[in-house]
Amino acid sequence: MTQSHQLRRACFASALVMAAGFTTGVARPETMEQRYTKPVKVVAPTMIEVPVAGEAPALFPIYVSEDWSRPMPALRRAVLVFHGLTRNADTYFEGALAARTKAGSAGAGVLMISPQFLAVEDVEAHHLPARTLAFNWNRWAGGEAALMPAPVSSFAAIDAVLAHLVDRSRFPKLETVIVAGFSAGGQVVQRYAVVGDGETALDAAGIHVRYVVSDPSSYLHFSADRPVHDPSCARENAWKYGFGADVPPYVPGGVSDLEARYVKRDVVYLLGLADNDPDNASLDKSCAARAQGPNRVARMMNYIAEMQRRHPDDFTHALVTVPGIAHEGRKMFESPCAQALLFGAAGCRLFDR
Repeated sequence: MTQSHQLRRACFASALVMAAGFTTGVARPETMEQRYTKPVKVVAPTMIEVPVAGEAPALFPIYVSEDWSRPMPALRRAVLVFHGLTRNADTYFEGALAARTKAGSAGAGVLMISPQFLAVEDVEAHHLPARTLAFNWNRWAGGEAALMPAPVSSFAAIDAVLAHLVDRSRFPKLETVIVAGFSAGGQVVQRYAVVGDGETALDAAGIHVRYVVSDPSSYLHFSADRPVHDPSCARENAWKYGFGADVPPYVPGGVSDLEARYVKRDVVYLLGLADNDPDNASLDKSCAARAQGPNRVARMMNYIAEMQRRHPDDFTHALVTVPGIAHEGRKMFESPCAQALLFGAAGCRLFDR
């Protein structure tokens, strides 16, 4: 057999192997984008209006535990719980209600709200009204603009939810609003705590706001310093990781002013100490995220340490750790310390706030 004939035979055999792979259903692993652009199974049933300059208001879906269009004269606390990358607000809302039930008397009468940041694929699959807000599958977590029907920031949608709670004719005794998120929801809450404007009106109405940031993949930093600096990473300090480039129009100017306001806000970092898998499927593995640390535990610890260095005398935020919990949102919010943070329940020694 000649060398050329042997080569042709080897190539033919290789082609047969490749063909067999296709016919037996062998496929490349699903990418993160493919996984998270699948349409959600359920869309939240309540729509609120989000103002759009010069146009009709956009629609934003939320779950809400009671009919908040009617007066709730006894309401003292409202809790917002944000979903993760899969946008499964129904699951998070179910978990939020379960956490409220577990809190017993502390959870009684607490209004639970779970907003839902839909992707374009969701709106199309469920044939929703054209005015429904739809975002890029993961950029809503950084406050970036919707793709339809207008470039409205996901943070402006949060503003609209909080603005509804300011109405003293409906909620005359409301004292506290908790804004909590786990995973990608934790990213939303951390960044909103930095740049969000919804607290301003609540504070003016005498309503206290607490932000609970739980196990996000990354943080918004105020400087270009990183614990694992990568000179080749062009996006290391770009938005949503820093203020270096591509900051959304929603964000006001004056980074130093935002930082000064942030350190004074009531922010609690809630961390599952077993959430340290560097290969977790939903972990941000971009070079910008890796510069913050190898996993969620390291990234949170690094971020808090940096803020303590930057503000040795006025950093008021708190860290609450929960042993034995990995990347498990429902377990986290049913833990005693989360119950204390969300509902004021007993069973966890926190801090005087």
